[in-house]
Amino acid sequence: MSGAFAHGLVIGKFYPPHSGHHFLIRAAADACRRVTVVVMASSQESVPRADRVAWIRERWSAEPHVAVVGIADDLPVDYDSEDAWAGHVALMREAVAAGPPAPPVDAAFSSEPYGVELARRFGATPVLLDTGRDTFAVSGTKVRADPVAYWDELEPPVRGGLARRVVVLGAESTGTTTLARDLAAALRGRGGPHARTHWVPEYGRELTVAKLAVARGLAAPDGPPPTVFDLDWTDADFVAVGRRQNEAEDRAARDGGPVLVCDTDTLATTVWQERYTGRATGPVHRLAAAVPPRALYLLTSHEDVAFADDGLRDGEHLRPWMTGRFREVLAASGTPWRELRGDRATRLAAALAEVDTLLAGGWGLAEPLG
Repeated sequence: MSGAFAHGLVIGKFYPPHSGHHFLIRAAADACRRVTVVVMASSQESVPRADRVAWIRERWSAEPHVAVVGIADDLPVDYDSEDAWAGHVALMREAVAAGPPAPPVDAAFSSEPYGVELARRFGATPVLLDTGRDTFAVSGTKVRADPVAYWDELEPPVRGGLARRVVVLGAESTGTTTLARDLAAALRGRGGPHARTHWVPEYGRELTVAKLAVARGLAAPDGPPPTVFDLDWTDADFVAVGRRQNEAEDRAARDGGPVLVCDTDTLATTVWQERYTGRATGPVHRLAAAVPPRALYLLTSHEDVAFADDGLRDGEHLRPWMTGRFREVLAASGTPWRELRGDRATRLAAALAEVDTLLAGGWGLAEPLG
């Protein structure tokens, strides 16, 4: 079937892109020497046009004859209006022209009845696929209404963009890692899409282990081995922590379920930098500002948790200060948060209740222009 058409067109909102959309693109890629995918997004929609374009481009990056472009489209949708049709088609032509040079469009691929009229206006052949959603029983409307139910219909970059990121943070030895692991395990136990649930470990702890190993390797063989109290922390260390934490979080989100559990994040790194150097620097603040939106913060209080010295901790006396500082930072973050107290089981139950409330509230994605 390859090369049946010179230039295939696939248009849509791709809000968000799902398996049905990729079926259309795949069909066009197999039948056309060139393909242009046009993402038409209105300003009232919750997922930025640039994200949708990037997500589709990543999926089709190995096929250079498939070009993905985006254009703003705030025109009303009215299939009975000549003016509406003319306006939308003009935007489509503008988007196609902005892509790589290509022959005229001679095939329009669609899963909607309007595909026939769309093809006519381009002087092209209509190719209608799966109009009854018998092959891929999914639509953008269904995904927006219940992303969990259609999680398996989404590609990794879309999952990464839509995952609800729940961050557990707190002072030293307050049970943050224990809660993060327990929460992720409890969600995985629910099965379905939640079986993919990941938790993102704290990179700062990993770096502490590495710094301590290096210090011991450089120490005089006849002297006492260095301890965590002998380590020096620099601004560059905290930039590295923030960068590595963000990278690990993004990798886990793309491969994970609807909820991603994070054992700290770069907002917490700003507090840790304050704790060790007396202030948080611009580069670390910028790393914290660049992360995807957090859905929920869970603060583990130092109360009800005895300090356990595992050889990597040095701040028992600072736990009350850090808990208070985290409260201040979270109150100013604009993200919902809850402070957790009690024993391990009590904290997990409270965390699960917060996550369930979060999921019950949905994703809050705005309706597209109708």
